[in-house]
Amino acid sequence: MKFLAAALAASALMAGSAFAQQGVSKNEIVIGTIQDLSGPLAGYGKQVRNGMMLRVDEINEQGGIGGRKLKLLVEDSAYDPKRAVLAAQKLVNQDKIFMMVGHIGTAQNLAAMPVLFEKNIVNFMPVTAAREMYEPFNRLKYAFAVPYYDQMLVMLPKMVKDKGVKKVCAIYQDDEFGLEVVRGAEAGLKKINMEIAEKTTYKRGATDFSSQVARMKAANCDLVVMGTVIRETIGTIAEARKTGFNPIFLGTSACYTDLIHKLGGPAMNGLYASMSTQQPYLDEASQPIRFWANKYKTKFNEDPTVFSAYGYVIADAFARAAAKAGANLTTDSFIKSMDTMVIPPDMFGSPEATFGPKKRLGSDASRLSQIVDGKWKVISGYVSP
Repeated sequence: MKFLAAALAASALMAGSAFAQQGVSKNEIVIGTIQDLSGPLAGYGKQVRNGMMLRVDEINEQGGIGGRKLKLLVEDSAYDPKRAVLAAQKLVNQDKIFMMVGHIGTAQNLAAMPVLFEKNIVNFMPVTAAREMYEPFNRLKYAFAVPYYDQMLVMLPKMVKDKGVKKVCAIYQDDEFGLEVVRGAEAGLKKINMEIAEKTTYKRGATDFSSQVARMKAANCDLVVMGTVIRETIGTIAEARKTGFNPIFLGTSACYTDLIHKLGGPAMNGLYASMSTQQPYLDEASQPIRFWANKYKTKFNEDPTVFSAYGYVIADAFARAAAKAGANLTTDSFIKSMDTMVIPPDMFGSPEATFGPKKRLGSDASRLSQIVDGKWKVISGYVSP
């Protein structure tokens, strides 16, 4: 009988541990993130991490979430999908995270998601504007970034009409990112019975854009769609200015970064980009952003960027949903919480985000910013497809 009682007790103990939620204890919630801390997007990755750390520290200083402190574990992918898989395996199987939050990079997320989904772990608001972050539907996917496709779909026809544009060209990276931008541009132009007059591509890592600029100049384009990131945006515009080719340049959130005007100088003035979350500046007119930016600089000894803001708002969104889920925090209760989640506009001007049982993208609205006198200025309200 004693043996039987001991066996039943052990069985009950094992059953209890088997049904316990990974990453959630009486006093702690463990979340993980994978960033590029040593590769080509290390600047972005460190800023996302710092923004998340700032919000996590604030939450913990205020008593945590329902009395539980947040613990953020960070791994480096070096922007390599293979390393992202290894990092995900470590966080999931060894560190026992509750959720993956704010993982950066399209290919990196696509590689890591199977590791998460096998263990019923949510991929929460990754830092990429790829549609695959919420399509096809999976209950464990939540996205916050408006897809590049949708950004161009709404912004390009509006820009064409507002500026009286006659000919549209496109320069884009020869990969899935660049193609998404161009597909959105083509779909937007189709709505107003126009087509792209000249399309030209470049390979990742390219530094010379003279032939591409020459083709677009020869086509007499008065607006250029930019399926470009940082260096390629700067290189294309600088080459165009040098040759006296001065069309309207329209990019996506992929080139909405302070590095464009910091590295490219006055030649970048006039560039438009679609975006949602605002680039924070230390001398920002908005007092809440100015206060936040100074707090960030005090903590990390560097100016914040829009990627710092991304990390901050993503960590905040997680905390809101986890708090709403209540004391019995599990993957299922978190998803139930998100099914009726409404995240109000934040100090960075991000639009209201809503989620539901079949809605995994918070908002599809974007707005325009332009570089004016060496700074990004928001110049439009929000537009949705």
